Amino acid sequence: MNPEAPKLEDFPFRTADTIRYGDTDRQGHVNNAAFATFCETGRVSFLYPENEPIAPPGTSFVIARLTLDFRAEITWPGTIDIGTRITKVGRSSLTVAQGLFQRGRCVATAESIIVFVDDATRKSTPLTPAILAYLDAANLPK
Repeated sequence: MNPEAPKLEDFPFRTADTIRYGDTDRQGHVNNAAFATFCETGRVSFLYPENEPIAPPGTSFVIARLTLDFRAEITWPGTIDIGTRITKVGRSSLTVAQGLFQRGRCVATAESIIVFVDDATRKSTPLTPAILAYLDAANLPK
């Protein structure tokens, strides 16, 4: 992990999520499991855009690995800004880097490996030209 915290501006794709009261634990801060949920919000918002899905019918993106580094507490109430960028594209997978930010401060960084799968066989399948074009259009490094 790079000791210098990233900035939200380092991530080309950004979204936000609401911190729920139910996300807190007995110490009064947001429970560590909610951090993974915030990362999921960013991944899903990027990979399943509302206006035009990029995964054709019969295919899905599934998470194969998540590495999460906690940098600071998250407190309720408020929102979390989620930055996402693609750091690597393989034949049937993507590596996604993310940052979680509360009030401009980086509270966590994460890296996920996402595999593109055929829903019927449950096995990996090559990324489609449309998915690769989406990555190009999003101006994300590959």
